[in-house]
Amino acid sequence: MQLGEILDGSFSIFRRHFGLFMRLSFVLISAPAVVVVYFATRALSNPLGAANWVQTHIAATIGFGLVVLFVWIMISLLLKAGTIRIISDSYLGNEPSLGAALQFAAGRIMPLLLVAIAKTLLIFVLYIAVVIGIVVSMAVGRLLGMGGLFLFLACIGGIWLFAYVLCGYGLTSMVIVLEDLLSAFDAFGRSAELTRDWRLKVFFAWLVIAIFTNILPSILVFGIGQAVGPDSPVQPFLSVVTIVLGVVLAPILPCALTLLYYDLRVRREAFDLQILSEQLGTR
Repeated sequence: MQLGEILDGSFSIFRRHFGLFMRLSFVLISAPAVVVVYFATRALSNPLGAANWVQTHIAATIGFGLVVLFVWIMISLLLKAGTIRIISDSYLGNEPSLGAALQFAAGRIMPLLLVAIAKTLLIFVLYIAVVIGIVVSMAVGRLLGMGGLFLFLACIGGIWLFAYVLCGYGLTSMVIVLEDLLSAFDAFGRSAELTRDWRLKVFFAWLVIAIFTNILPSILVFGIGQAVGPDSPVQPFLSVVTIVLGVVLAPILPCALTLLYYDLRVRREAFDLQILSEQLGTR
């Protein structure tokens, strides 16, 4: 498939199974959202008391924050795995269901968590390496009297390095969810193998989807906020709208990457989708 066909297929699957995607999100997000809204409402009703409680219970506050972060990460991974299963069933000509998506996602949660942690560490190491590279380039550039040029080249090189590595590992979630691996970390090598020579396609797929699902909605909400003014009673609702839009549009990127995963498997391995359907237990 060409990039345009992948994007068109992604939006088609999103529209076709929009209700199922939203039910999946609601099932996973509703309970934690109620808890967060409850504590946020109590804090807003007595901000001074909430601030005093935080100051006197710093350890409890940090612990609560870590719990919230962990729960959110787990929910995000379950959403991603369930979404990939729904997309896969649809692409393979089967009827997706909420129960199958949730059950399948729960069975893949630990490998996804391990890879997510490894990716976070990888991004941190990349960030440190890029910063060191920029500092060294600036020092060398100043010695040669071309500090600005070296800084520009170092920044471009750092951005390219980030894009190259992350696009190479951009299909790790699809590999974990859709393949049987000996180790979760094998997903990195598998993703790098599939995306070899096709990383630019991964990048443009991610870029186009990010523009449609993140950048344009953010610009729209920001524009409305500027139009109504900072003191408008509508402002608090705009923050809610931003969160809701993020949840509603979140399945589109996994749609594109899952279709891209199938496309690369067929290209590289002449893979029989019937076999994959049987591996997933859908036939």
